[in-house]
Amino acid sequence: MVAKNRKQTGKSPAATQADRDKSPLVSPPGKSNPRRAGREGKASNSSHPNGLHGIRNRLGLTPSAAAKLGTTLLLAALAGYLHWHHLSQLFENDRHFSHLSSLEKEMAFRTEMGLYYSYYKTIIEAPSFLGGLHMVMNDRLTEYPLVINTLKRFNLYPEVVLASWYRTYSGVMGYFGIPTKMCWSINRGEGLTPVDSCEGMGDPAYFYVTFVFLLNGAMMSLFFIYGAYLSGSRLGGIVTTACFFFNHGESTRVMWTPPLRESFAYPFLVLQMLLLTYILRTRNPSRTAMVALGISNLCFMLPWQFAQFVLLTQVASLFASYILGYLGAAKMQSILVTHMVTLGACFVLMFGNSMLLTSFYASSLVSIWAIIALRDQFAQVFRPGIILWVMQGLAWFGSTVLLKFLLSTVLCASDDAHISALIKSKFTSYRDFHTLMYTCAAEFDFIELETPVRYLKTLLLPINVLVVALIAWAMVYHSLQLVAFTVLAVLIMRLKLFLTPHMCIMASLICSKQLFGWIGEKFKHQVAVFAVLAIMAIQGVANLQAQWAIIGEFSNMPQEELLDWIQENSQPDSVFAGAMPTMASVKLSTGRPIVNHPHYEDAGLRERTKLVYSMYSRMSGETVKRNLMKLGVDFFVLEDSWCTRRTRPGCSMPEIWDVEDSENVGKIPLCTHMSRNSRPHFNTVFSNDIYKVLKVPKATKDLR
Repeated sequence: MVAKNRKQTGKSPAATQADRDKSPLVSPPGKSNPRRAGREGKASNSSHPNGLHGIRNRLGLTPSAAAKLGTTLLLAALAGYLHWHHLSQLFENDRHFSHLSSLEKEMAFRTEMGLYYSYYKTIIEAPSFLGGLHMVMNDRLTEYPLVINTLKRFNLYPEVVLASWYRTYSGVMGYFGIPTKMCWSINRGEGLTPVDSCEGMGDPAYFYVTFVFLLNGAMMSLFFIYGAYLSGSRLGGIVTTACFFFNHGESTRVMWTPPLRESFAYPFLVLQMLLLTYILRTRNPSRTAMVALGISNLCFMLPWQFAQFVLLTQVASLFASYILGYLGAAKMQSILVTHMVTLGACFVLMFGNSMLLTSFYASSLVSIWAIIALRDQFAQVFRPGIILWVMQGLAWFGSTVLLKFLLSTVLCASDDAHISALIKSKFTSYRDFHTLMYTCAAEFDFIELETPVRYLKTLLLPINVLVVALIAWAMVYHSLQLVAFTVLAVLIMRLKLFLTPHMCIMASLICSKQLFGWIGEKFKHQVAVFAVLAIMAIQGVANLQAQWAIIGEFSNMPQEELLDWIQENSQPDSVFAGAMPTMASVKLSTGRPIVNHPHYEDAGLRERTKLVYSMYSRMSGETVKRNLMKLGVDFFVLEDSWCTRRTRPGCSMPEIWDVEDSENVGKIPLCTHMSRNSRPHFNTVFSNDIYKVLKVPKATKDLR
């Protein structure tokens, strides 16, 4: 237990056959108000232009419909609040975050999280916002000695936005003299020195995670609205929300890893899919709807480098719906144009990031557009039916792959080559250093067998099987998207974070009166749904209780000792190398230059990391020393755990190196020698139970 003593109060400065991908709307057929798409704003001339009555009339809603809408929004807000509170409590319980010092809070953001958070810290600590923005766009610390635009490389728009909000908030509160945080002296016990800890929105880390959790609380509100809209029943929104909570550990990891890119991006994907569902159900979608789709697309793509792969599955599912005749050519082309414009805007805002143009997603958009434009020629050459479907599918696949590799060759882009190699390794015996760095991590392995078992226990899997089996004909796109997410999750376990929420959305369809009306009258149908929810809750509540029972307190004294030593015993321009997660912490908490980091989506960085990780190979000490000297490294942070850790056979660092360095197989790893005695190649200047800092000799002219 810790003792918490108050110290001070701080002040911080009409459907057609071609549009059959529909399920019932909220209002039953024949009872909706027949208005032209996009003209609702001119529906009436109310004598009460102000107030709720005027708003209701402008929306063209009857008093009953307005009451239903209000109830839906109220329930959605409640769902969002509950999720925000749930996330906040889990995060606090796991780390005791409110009691941590600033350094401990930074150390709690491990691996990529610490790297991303470091740029937020840079901007808020800079003399001005524009000065901080210039620093992250001309960064000299992350890949020494290179100067890189980290906003282009690392999808840092969330940090830029949050930093601007924090500076504005702190400035306004400081101007009016309003306290924004409370600071305390924390007695950590066990002979450790007390530390200062601050709570409140004036604390940078507290401000950061609060907005992440608020965003994901809003995401749950969107899930409720999505489930209600898809099923045509507010009960569907309740089912979606309940399924998400009951399968929370399989649906998200934002409560453990707030700064990851998916924490910022995924809520906008939910909004995008909701808008897409609306567009698919509307005969003539308004321009406003398409613009909203484009904006949500952009907000999904900007924060996350892997968004393109999710959108690839979406356009592929839409194209399959078009091929099968469930989506008209005109609407498909409108959606494609929206995706293309969004991709172009993202390319500009990301300062010409080549991974966007050379992605399978970009090539797929062009291929599908060409196939639709040539649909008459396809119809003349191939017999309508299965043959035409297959040939269009083959044309899409072949042209997408060909165009992708052609663009990569022309633009000399290889930053995403590891993704192709990773996919190749899933279906063949192909292995290399970089693919093993991914596949040896559990989250990039095939989905674990326990996951479908967990789905079974909460009835999520049986319900989805039932729904798809019974209504796939009415929900073609959503069923195909479910299949696509399933394939992604099976290949890469981490991507079940797309599958599980989509299964929760599909589960809402058990509440659809039009699709499951055969169960009986409304009361019987609702009783059946509540009975299913009650059975789901047996395991679902147990899952929630297991989450609530997680009580921890963050502490990492060995790393704290390392960071304190670096601050006190190295020059501000001393260059460090080591394991990627540790380097993120070194950059964040000490501001020292590093040569490698956890963001692996760059060909040059991957080669740098490979040179650094030669310390964990069986090469000679002289070879490794020369590698580090060529990179300009002053200190190497050695961790014994990286030398001995083995998640499964063939996955220790020396074994990974054996794949590429076969001539040294069988020798004792260099890191083992270094843990015993670093001489004559290096000099040990710091060591504790976990870390050992090796001083690297200065490079001579002939080694430069």
